[in-house]
Amino acid sequence: MRLALKIALRFLKSGRGQTILIVLGISIGVSVQLFIGSLIQGLQINLIDTTIGSSSQVTITSTTDDKLIDNWDRIVYEAKMFEPEVTNVSVSADGPATLDYEADTAPVLIRGFDIEESNKIYNIEEGLYEGRLPGRKDEVLIGRELALITGVSSGDRILVLNPGGGSARFDVTGLYDLQVSSINESWIITNLQTAQDFLGMGNKVSSVEMQVSEVFDADVIGNRIGYAVSDPNLKVDNWKDQNQSLLSGLNGQSVSSYMIQIFVLVAVLLGISSVLAISVVQKSKQLGILKAMGIKDKEASLIFVFQGLMLGILGAIMGIAFGFGLLYSFTKFAVNPDGTPVVPVYINYGFIALSGMFAIVSAMIASLIPARISSRLNPIEVIKNG
Repeated sequence: MRLALKIALRFLKSGRGQTILIVLGISIGVSVQLFIGSLIQGLQINLIDTTIGSSSQVTITSTTDDKLIDNWDRIVYEAKMFEPEVTNVSVSADGPATLDYEADTAPVLIRGFDIEESNKIYNIEEGLYEGRLPGRKDEVLIGRELALITGVSSGDRILVLNPGGGSARFDVTGLYDLQVSSINESWIITNLQTAQDFLGMGNKVSSVEMQVSEVFDADVIGNRIGYAVSDPNLKVDNWKDQNQSLLSGLNGQSVSSYMIQIFVLVAVLLGISSVLAISVVQKSKQLGILKAMGIKDKEASLIFVFQGLMLGILGAIMGIAFGFGLLYSFTKFAVNPDGTPVVPVYINYGFIALSGMFAIVSAMIASLIPARISSRLNPIEVIKNG
């Protein structure tokens, strides 16, 4: 085995140009695989964070006539029994209303939360760009777009009409921007008691909202929570059922990424096989002499297996380096007006290691063809035919 390794190393050194081309081919394949895979993973994570990450992923609502949940504290308790799969749990009291301002009126949605718990889901405090969170009764937040339409600012007092004909005045303690214009234009955020009193809910809520540790398991976790709650008047929804088009898009991205990576690996594998097969023909005379001197067929085959291993290792190391270079260049040239990358790059070290291992294994598999050819060489015929 040691002799086969030494001969393999000498063969690689004797054909340096050929060796460099093979290593470059492997490294380009690895870098492309790493670049595309990391880019698509980053795109998926960014899409999930912007669309699902700051919203309820499993939601419990009522199917009764008034659409309200009475025993919500028990539901919250049972949902928290699923920790750590369920990470955040909050309740909300929602209802339509109308904001009456000097020039006109605007339809709005009153959303009453347990501010501390809901902040973990919606990142309200992070989106607050003026003022403070509501801490007392009859204090509210309004969104950026709604503030621009109505001319309301932090510290103002607003008049809101409910569907029953009643009205109430609220103190605006701050303005928020949750990066979704439809939310910024319609949500008036307040504490739970304020919303319940204004909408006439008593101690009832509209929904129990929660987030899960693995977003793609939301449907499974939601079903388990539904069985635990076991109330025919309650309905458990999850983001996957409500966002089929987004889910299809994410699956399509994953499939296309896998297909590209497979074709790249196949191209690399075929390239290595063809070059090493030619190398067998080029080195057939030396192999014939070595066999005549007593080297066994197994050792002759191992020469090319070792070549594939060394080429794969060198190609994987260079490919990972090139891949990081491509990712770094992408973050510097493909940027938004504010300087942030168009698609945030996600570095998955497990995926990087897997890409390198695929390159090494592919190179070794590719070396099996020339190894088989070399084992069949007849030393007498090789030497006789020159």
